[in-house]
Formats: sequence, structure tokens, C-alpha cells
Amino acid sequence: MKKTVLYDHHVKLGAKMVEFAGFEMPIQYSSIKEEHHAVRHDAGLFDVSHMGEIKVIGEDATRFLDHVYTNNVNAMTANQILYGFFLYENGGVVDDLLVYKVNDEHYLLVVNASNTEKDYRWLLKQSDGFDVSIINASDEYSELALQGPKAEAMLQKHTDYALDSLKFFTFDDVQLENAEFLVSRTGYTGEDGFEIYGDHEAVKVLFKKLLLEHHDLKPCGLGARDTLRFEVALPLYGHEISETITPLEAGYKFAVKMDKGDFIGKDALQKQLEEGLTRRIVGLKILDKGIVREGADVYVGDEKVGHVTTGYLSPSLNKAVALALVDKPHDKRGTELSINVRKRFLKARVVKKKLYTK
Repeated sequence: MKKTVLYDHHVKLGAKMVEFAGFEMPIQYSSIKEEHHAVRHDAGLFDVSHMGEIKVIGEDATRFLDHVYTNNVNAMTANQILYGFFLYENGGVVDDLLVYKVNDEHYLLVVNASNTEKDYRWLLKQSDGFDVSIINASDEYSELALQGPKAEAMLQKHTDYALDSLKFFTFDDVQLENAEFLVSRTGYTGEDGFEIYGDHEAVKVLFKKLLLEHHDLKPCGLGARDTLRFEVALPLYGHEISETITPLEAGYKFAVKMDKGDFIGKDALQKQLEEGLTRRIVGLKILDKGIVREGADVYVGDEKVGHVTTGYLSPSLNKAVALALVDKPHDKRGTELSINVRKRFLKARVVKKKLYTK
């Protein structure tokens, strides 16, 4: 198993370590609930060095990415970030990722840890006929995510750069504690915050410094990362999107630009739009006592109409809620469904997919 450069710090801080995407990662330090609330109300610090970074460089970089990516790369300006998807020809998702534009011939792709090698090989395969170099640069970077309403004020104490000028989904080179980092105003929590990419040693220093100097900053693990993203309906690969669940079914049409040129998977999505979706991801409020988990089957009467993709007792709402892939017409808000949890059926109601709003 791989370890991030912060492994020893996690152990010293009493983190419970688990295997995730081939890395030994902290799932929690104090408790998932406590870490979750810290991010919602103050700030939390995550080690996300397991994420993959792939560089696409060359004369055809923009044209190539527009061929493999659902969002409109050609319309990007320097220092902008776009969210979107790599698709298979059938419209299923290879991965969801962020594209960072340095310039017309240089892009940084931030991909899911579990998909890094697959994405890299897939990009190489698609690059025939394009003047591009594709470099798996994941080993060059460590990454922190500083998330929460106090994130900007905390990070500002470590730099002369005016962080309020860094707008949502943009990035820049920022000097923090005498070292150079790539800092983006992005995150996976539904809160304001930053993702900070840098040299391994510099990230080690910054991680320690941030925790030392900000007593209301909590180190957070993958457990809270999952509950936070789930509450605001941010998808997790293999759950709300996958090889068999398209971005349209997941409700991410905004990141799929059907009016741009051709891209891999476009024909399949066009067909889906023309014929109409037969199922989609919805939010569920659990009406009976009990928590539903991923994989639980969803029913209307005796008819199976879907399955749960993620389910928790939401720390922010203190209610059992879920995201589920449900067949039409049972996806309408207010529809009552039942969920099979160990041969016991729990009543649920379809609600807005974004379960938590500030």
C-alpha cells in the first residue's frame, strides 16, 4: 500500500487509517460527525495527496481535450477550472475530473485516485493523431484541501496574496510560508475553501503550520469528506456516476456541452436526450426509523425500481437520507417509495437531490 508524505503526522494525530485507492489514508481522527461539523461551521484540513494529476501538453492540447472531455475546453481562459467527464462511447463515465488551464498548450487534470492509472492509459489510447504529451505527474504533487467558512481567513495569515481575488473555480501560483503552491478555490464539501498542490516537503511544513496556528482548524479524514459531499449531491465515482450511469442520469447536464463539437460519448448522450431518460439520481428522506446504505434496493409495492447509491444519517440534518438511482416515473418529488434493508422495508420520500443547503 502507498502512503502519502503526511502518513506519520496522521498516525501521531491518532487517525484511524484505512486502505483507499491503494493508499493508507485517514478515515477519521476524532469522529466523522465532529469533523463534518468543523467544516460546516469553522474549517477542516484534509490530506488529499492520493488524488491523481495528469498533464496534457502540446500544440493540440485544447483540441485533444475537447475531443475527450464533455465540457467546453476551447472556451476556457487561463487560470480557469472546469468540471466535467471522460466518457465511453456508450455514455458511461470513465471518470469525473477537474481541468486546470495554464495556457492553450498546457493543462493539468485532477482525477480520482482510484482511476488515475485507468485514465492515464485511456488518454494515451485516445491521443493518436494529436500533437500532445500526456504525463502522469501524480508522484510530483502532494495536496491539501482547506475547507469551511473560516478557510480564507486562516490561509490569508500565511500569504501576502489577496485570496479574496481568487474567484470560485480559478487558480493561481501562491507563495505560502516561503514556498510556491498552486492554489485553487475549489473543494468537495459544499463549503468555501481551497485545494493546495505543492512539493511534498513544502506540503508537510504547511500541514503542520496550519494545524499549529489555528486552534479551530480540525484535521479531517475521508469519512467526513464523504458525508460532506453527499449532503450537497456531489457525485462519487462508482456510486452516483459509473461505467453504467451517465452524467445526464446523475443530473450533471451543466457539465456536458452538447452544442460544442464532437466528443467521445456524445452520440450516446444525444440518443438518451432524444428518447428521454428512463431513470435518474434523486434524493430520499427516510420516513421510518433506520439508515439505508449503498446497494439497498428501492421498491414501489412489489416492483423494484432502483437502488441506493449513498446513504447516511446526515450530520448536518440529523436525519436519515440517501441518494438513489430510481426509474421514471417514480423519480418525482413527493413520491413514496420503500427500501429493502435486511428484509425490512423502510418508507422513503423523494426529495430535492441537494439534501443540505446553507
